[in-house]
Amino acid sequence: MFTVEEIQELVRQVRREHNLPESPFRIDEVRYDKENDKLFIIAHDRTDKSVVIGNSLVIGKLRERLKVKQVTVYSNLDLAIKRRKLSEAEKLVKGTGLEFLLPIIEAEKRFPPRKWPSVKGSVKTLVFLSFNARALLGFAEKLSLPHGAVGIRYVFPKLDYEPVEGEPKEVLFPNEGKLVKLARERNAKLVLADFPFGLRWREGIALLNPFRFLHIGFFELKYLFGFEFPTMVDYDALIRFVAELTYEGLMESTDGANLIWRYWRRRR
Repeated sequence: MFTVEEIQELVRQVRREHNLPESPFRIDEVRYDKENDKLFIIAHDRTDKSVVIGNSLVIGKLRERLKVKQVTVYSNLDLAIKRRKLSEAEKLVKGTGLEFLLPIIEAEKRFPPRKWPSVKGSVKTLVFLSFNARALLGFAEKLSLPHGAVGIRYVFPKLDYEPVEGEPKEVLFPNEGKLVKLARERNAKLVLADFPFGLRWREGIALLNPFRFLHIGFFELKYLFGFEFPTMVDYDALIRFVAELTYEGLMESTDGANLIWRYWRRRR
């Protein structure tokens, strides 16, 4: 439906109209997901990707003019890193009881677009409502995991969960020891939270951040499951959290800056 040449010319046109530099760039591939009306532009490298995004202005104008629901830009490097991490993830779950994740890993290797098969997990799961609370709940529901949710009191007032005591920094950097103890009390063998790693085992319990594990970024999660702003965060921890996600390619710098700005204004 859309060609590389057509999109490249439209990017140049939008940049000229808005007095942006006529920077050289290269688009390697365009993929259109007709079912969900999403266009995926695959730029050659991250510099090309930045030109196409154009501080969100160019990509926004592309969406308007092409009349599609969503336009997302990736670089071939982004996708190569994702596939490498998924290959590592595949090895980590074999023979562990988490093999139900394998069809999701295989589907993510073919991303974009995202086409997850129907998966039913049977591992009893504890969901700790941390930063990506809605996405964590959505992931557990999508995989039909038998689960219960806990979270720090008052942090996510719109969500249904069992409140537990904790510090605001745990919303960004969950306390592993505390969650293992809570999981044991509930006979859960899997904990989902925004851990600073993909998968780790502790005392026979799997600690999983499914989004680091599958290398799915913050921008994608908002569209997949929605996002609920925590009412309380530790500001120093937030800067570290955003910096780490941005470094790993899981958050766009503009999204990170907007999050920090939002909470900084609230603190004032």
